[in-house]
Amino acid sequence: MLSKQVLCFILLVVSGFVGFAVAEPVLSPLYLAKADIGAISSTQSEDAAPTQAWAQLTDDQRKVLAPLGSEWDTLRPWQRAKMLDIARDYPKMDVEKQQRIQKRLNTWSRMTPYERENARKRYQQFHALSPEKKDELRKKWAEHQKLSDAERERLRQDYDPDLD
Repeated sequence: MLSKQVLCFILLVVSGFVGFAVAEPVLSPLYLAKADIGAISSTQSEDAAPTQAWAQLTDDQRKVLAPLGSEWDTLRPWQRAKMLDIARDYPKMDVEKQQRIQKRLNTWSRMTPYERENARKRYQQFHALSPEKKDELRKKWAEHQKLSDAERERLRQDYDPDLD
C-alpha cells in the first residue's frame, strides 16, 4: 500500500497536468507533452508568435477553440500559437483524441490564473524528473487508479498540504 504522503504527491503532480489528467494515467513523454494545453513554450519567442484576434481566426479554428473564445484576445502570443497548433492538428486526430482535447480546453478555460500557474509548475517539475522517477510515479498513479472511489475520496479528505 502506498503511503499517504506519496499518494498526495502523485495527486499533485499528475493532477497538475492542467487538472484534467486525473482520470487518465500518463503513458508516455509525448502524451505528457500534449497534456498541458497551456504549457510555456521554450521554442518560440513572444515576437514570433501569432497575434491574431479571435475575429481573425477561421471558422474551423474558432469551432475547435470555442472554450477559449471569451479570453482569446487576452492570451499571450505563445499561448495563442500553442492553441493554433492544436486547432491545426485537430482534424487529423481520432474522435477519442478530439474529445480529450475538447474536455481539456473546457477544463483549462474554467481554471483561474492561479490554478493554471500551479498546473504549469507541477508539469515542469514532472518533466525535470529522471526517466526512472517518472516511471515510478506512473506506476504509483496506476496503483492509485485501482483504488475504489471511496478510498480515493478518503485520501483527498485526509490530504494535508503542509506535508509536502
